[in-house]
Amino acid sequence: MHPESQLTVIIPAFNEAENLGVFLPPLVGHCRENNWRIILVNDGSRDQTKEFLKNFEKEPLLTVIHHKLNKGYGAAIKSGIRACKTEYLITYDADGQHYLEDIDRLRLCLLKNDADMVVGSRKGLKSSSHFRGFGKSIIRLIARIMMTVPVHDINSGMKIYRTDLAKKYLYLTTDTMSFSDVITLVFINNRHLVLEEPISIKERTNGESTIGFQTAFQTVMEILHIVILFNPMKIFLPLSLVCLFITGGWAIPLLFEGRGLSIGSLLGLIMGILLFLLGLIAEQLSLIRRNQHA
Repeated sequence: MHPESQLTVIIPAFNEAENLGVFLPPLVGHCRENNWRIILVNDGSRDQTKEFLKNFEKEPLLTVIHHKLNKGYGAAIKSGIRACKTEYLITYDADGQHYLEDIDRLRLCLLKNDADMVVGSRKGLKSSSHFRGFGKSIIRLIARIMMTVPVHDINSGMKIYRTDLAKKYLYLTTDTMSFSDVITLVFINNRHLVLEEPISIKERTNGESTIGFQTAFQTVMEILHIVILFNPMKIFLPLSLVCLFITGGWAIPLLFEGRGLSIGSLLGLIMGILLFLLGLIAEQLSLIRRNQHA
């Protein structure tokens, strides 16, 4: 099949009826011209989203999936991925902030470089709020400290990747807003070619973002889970060394004074050894978990 018919645009939507009315008709037209597919997942919206989508019931290239209850941003994307039948898919947020031409830009970058994922990078663009911008910076910093991350905007909602790989790693992803970060880190840690391409974004004109402090906390926790899954020693070894270093600094002067080891020094030594052993156990458990789905 021609490459231009091998792309599906997956749109998770929750209470975005007003924005859908603005961007969906042009998107349908663009996809019709390129023989692409669209999967829109209505994630239990409480507004007029379901009623609005009835206008597209006879559109052959658009598949609509309805969740009876709100399951989460990641869960909506996962439903779309499971239903996807094309070689590639691209995630496209329903807040009306993306440009159609960026779909073509990411697709061409992926095909030209034979990449497995291309992230739409918003690097250098102003965030919608200082709080969100600061939160994303902290998330990126933690991710880079914990592991090697070759791309800047890991939490971008617009990214294109191979459908077979996405389905393969769904069991490692979350149902929350952290899906975008986690799927990117999973691709990177499994040594797939992940690139990024600059995109532009518009200001949100309708509705409100659901991203807040809880989302940022969940994302940081999921990053830690991914690190523990792929490289647990990245966490346990530094903790063990810090514990042993502090214990040594406390115990060595006492030994030179002939006072022996204190109870606190012995506890610190045991803690350092236990953390190292826990890291070894975590390495084995993570290997077993990854091999179960290999």
